[in-house]
This record gives sequence, structure tokens and C-alpha cells, in this order.
Amino acid sequence: MLGGMSVFTVPMQIRWADIDQNRHLRHSAYYDYGATVRMLFLNEHGLTTDKMEQLGIGPVLFREEAKFRREIKLEDRITVDLQLIRARADFSRWTMHHRFMKTGDTLAASVEIDGAWMDLVKRKLIVPDDFIQGVFRAIPAAAEMQWLEK
Repeated sequence: MLGGMSVFTVPMQIRWADIDQNRHLRHSAYYDYGATVRMLFLNEHGLTTDKMEQLGIGPVLFREEAKFRREIKLEDRITVDLQLIRARADFSRWTMHHRFMKTGDTLAASVEIDGAWMDLVKRKLIVPDDFIQGVFRAIPAAAEMQWLEK
């Protein structure tokens, strides 16, 4: 999918537990929804938590940043998408972007994350194997996708 403008999009059901005292989506729920979308994508492509355990690896996040533009309330219908916006060629480092769309066409928020892969035994950052690299090649790439130097 790299190089295309496709997007992986998931409709999200807003839960009462995700609403704050101001009656809109609490700030940390945006990060939870982004993580849900990422894991749905990985699972659909065979990179399940069981597979990660077999490989002895796990993703690690260095940065997670949200930008809020419009309120999301309990009654709103939203979708959250996923695109790869930066990566090394071996996918040892990467940046993903999520857009939170309200009523289909209103950008309510965006979340951007920087991550890598870690060997869970050695507790060191690693270059992922060919399987994981293949899964990451399937992540829809943003039109402005940037390849990072090592």
C-alpha cells in the first residue's frame, strides 16, 4: 500500500466512560482510540499479540501528540483512520498519523505517534523481521510520506 493515498478507517463507538465532566471526549480517550485502530490493523494483517509474543518483540512509543480542533460529544458519530507518514526503509522507526473525523467530513482531532520495535528479552531496539516489515508495507501511506535516513 505504500505510496498510495488509501486510508485504513474504523468507525468508533463513543462510550459513556470516555466522556469528561465538560461532556466531551476526554483527552486520553483519543490515544486509546488511536491504539485500538493500530491494533485492529495489525491484527487484520496477522501481527497479533500472540505473534508478537512468539517473536519476542513489541512496539514502543517515543512520542504521542494530539491536536484538538472540534469537540466530540457522546452522540457524535466518528471515524478514526491510520496512515504511515514517516519510516525508515526497514521499519525500525516509524511515525503514524490518525485523523478523528466527525460526521464524515469534519476534522475533530489528530494524533501522531513515533515508534520503534523492541526485543522484549534484551530490552533493546531492533530491526523487525521480514514478516513485520511486510505488515508495515501494507499500512496506507500518506501522500506526503517521508522515508527517514538511518
